[in-house]
Amino acid sequence: MTTQSATSETDAQGNTGVRIVLDGVSKVYPGSDRPAVDNVSLDIPAGEIVVFVGPSGCGKTTMMRMINRLSEPTSGRILIGDDDALSIKPTELRRSIGYSIQQAGLFPHMTIRQNIGLVPGLLRWDRKRTADRVDELLDLVGLEPTQYADRYPRQLSGGQQQRVGVARALAADPPVLLMDEPFGAVDPITRSTLQDELLRLQTELRKTIVFVTHDFGEAVKLGDRITVLGQQSKVLQYDTPQNILANPADDIVAGFVGSGASLQQLGLMRIKDVTLQSHPSVHRDDSVEQVRNVLAGSEFDWAVVLDDRDRPVSWVRESRLAHATALADATESLGVVSTQSTLEDALEAILAEQHASAVVTGSGSRYEGVVTLDTLIETITKLRADASAAAAQGQP
Repeated sequence: MTTQSATSETDAQGNTGVRIVLDGVSKVYPGSDRPAVDNVSLDIPAGEIVVFVGPSGCGKTTMMRMINRLSEPTSGRILIGDDDALSIKPTELRRSIGYSIQQAGLFPHMTIRQNIGLVPGLLRWDRKRTADRVDELLDLVGLEPTQYADRYPRQLSGGQQQRVGVARALAADPPVLLMDEPFGAVDPITRSTLQDELLRLQTELRKTIVFVTHDFGEAVKLGDRITVLGQQSKVLQYDTPQNILANPADDIVAGFVGSGASLQQLGLMRIKDVTLQSHPSVHRDDSVEQVRNVLAGSEFDWAVVLDDRDRPVSWVRESRLAHATALADATESLGVVSTQSTLEDALEAILAEQHASAVVTGSGSRYEGVVTLDTLIETITKLRADASAAAAQGQP
């Protein structure tokens, strides 16, 4: 980690993140006779998402905040890359670590551009470099710079504000990103979209992300590894989602996993792991006649409508074209999933739409194809057959 420039470098594995080591870390608040965090040791690999999950009051946020010294450890050692975090000035350390919180935490009197450019400004980046970085990040999180950069936070939806919060955390290209229940204040549909967006960004950026949540389902979806914490942040189990679901370490962890473990197993498999089907697409500037011709030459009675960057924006069914004079008169709103979405997400999207498939986006939110109900049924059937075969052989 380079605290002076606060920018990350790529290692031989393609990670721009760095390893984090917590070695015997404790936190005792003044006036308390028991530690909030008691002698915790943890090794967080570079370039992975590690999720802290546990009950309210267990110290998971305190443990995360000690990494950037928003909460000072009482004892122990924290290494970020090769650097001892306690040997770095707190202000320098925090400028080299991205931080994203619930409800975004944006400054209401600043524009979106000013909010994202805050840390680069503190690091004395020149104006052009800062402006270019803001535009790059807005585009990366799916917000058109010309449309959003000069707005104020109050002019954005909750989901858009969270995207800006993530962009601001990434502004100086830090190797480490800390996320404290960042999606907890938005509705479930927006939350799922933001989770997908984070996973998409991570495939490109490969940061080291420490993510705090109380939602075990969110931990399963996002985490490369999950740290299940008990009181005083005692590490009850630290493992991959697959291993925790299959082999909870004790009854407390099993309680977190819950009776829906088999369904959560489906949440481990992503749309990118199944075969997508091609489906007719048109562009929103196409004429009604052009769209009719596309559908006439296919076996389908509906098409995906794309914008000029090949991003799905709506859909149109053949029956609605009969009396339309412009394509916009016949289109209907469209919900999409991404290649990072889980099979559970895809199933929910299919049930919400009026056709037996869900439209899928990939890099840059561009159209990739559709995932069909038949594909999901075949995949789920195979997963269940594999699980039954493993159980019959006495495997966990």
